[in-house]
Amino acid sequence: MKTEHILVIRFSAMGDVAMTVPVVYALAKQYPELRITMLSKPFARPFFENLAPNVSFMGADINVEYHGIRGLNTLYRRLTAKKFTAIADLHNVLRSSYLRMRFNFDNYKVAHIDKHRKERKALTRLNNKVLKPIPSAFENYSKVFEELGYPLNIEFSTLFPQPKIHLRSLPSIIGDKKKFQQWIGIAPFAAHEGKTYPLPLMEKVIEKIIKKYPSCRIFLFGGGQKEKALLDNIVEKYSHCTNVAGLLKGFHQELILIANLNLMVSMDSANMHLASLVATPVVSIWGATHPFAGFMGWNQRMENTVQIDLYCRPCSIFGNKPCFRNDYICLNRISPDMVFSKVESILNNCG
Repeated sequence: MKTEHILVIRFSAMGDVAMTVPVVYALAKQYPELRITMLSKPFARPFFENLAPNVSFMGADINVEYHGIRGLNTLYRRLTAKKFTAIADLHNVLRSSYLRMRFNFDNYKVAHIDKHRKERKALTRLNNKVLKPIPSAFENYSKVFEELGYPLNIEFSTLFPQPKIHLRSLPSIIGDKKKFQQWIGIAPFAAHEGKTYPLPLMEKVIEKIIKKYPSCRIFLFGGGQKEKALLDNIVEKYSHCTNVAGLLKGFHQELILIANLNLMVSMDSANMHLASLVATPVVSIWGATHPFAGFMGWNQRMENTVQIDLYCRPCSIFGNKPCFRNDYICLNRISPDMVFSKVESILNNCG
């Protein structure tokens, strides 16, 4: 009898790929005889390489090695050699649609994600806005597997059940976590201005945290030289802060550190999802986007979100549209006290 072998496709972005992890984990655990191959960009390997014995990872650089139609055809030939029995397209963009078309033409069992474009448009339009939750990405991913004959009950807790044992693999500057310390992560950046809390306001949040919790350590997360330089400026002002941008080697080390935090303060960004994969509570700040779009981190709580009600929010699913008011009031009106009160609530409850 032929072994069932499913190909799962999700190329990007990091946060969206991270959101597939609880669903793929549930699939692997509930169907242990099923072979699962995750196809994504190479950066995603740490999410899946030790997820479950029946999960393997295949990295594909679709911008270089498999660029264009010729590259996708080469990738398709590689994929067909693996003798898949079903194809789950969790991306539904031009590249994955082309691969899906090829698999369909060759009579593979294929299903793809429903992105609820009509509901997204209603949620983000300025007039006659319909402010109600759209099915989450986790629900949408699960629906794809259900269509392929694999209904799921998603149960997932963390990639690191015992996070402390991994700390010594990190650079020595991280050190050991003392029992009296609160370790707090702050990831103040996002891909778009409409999702980024102003850095001067975030500095005020840092000041409030240090004043209330003088034994705390604050780890600042970012990427790229520009962000690293901005975080270095903060570290110069506050001895409690450590800039881990450029310090940690890859996502695996980043996940280890995040798993040892008491909480993470993040935008609607990849860091929220990384924290969600290691069961770290997140204070998430929302501007142009909204949790109702379905991209809250796994098992994150609505009461830990920071956002304000505005007639124009949300104006975007991904935060990439310019503010029609030209003032990003959705972020600028969020006070440091609003953010700090959420931080305080989590720290007080975690003892």
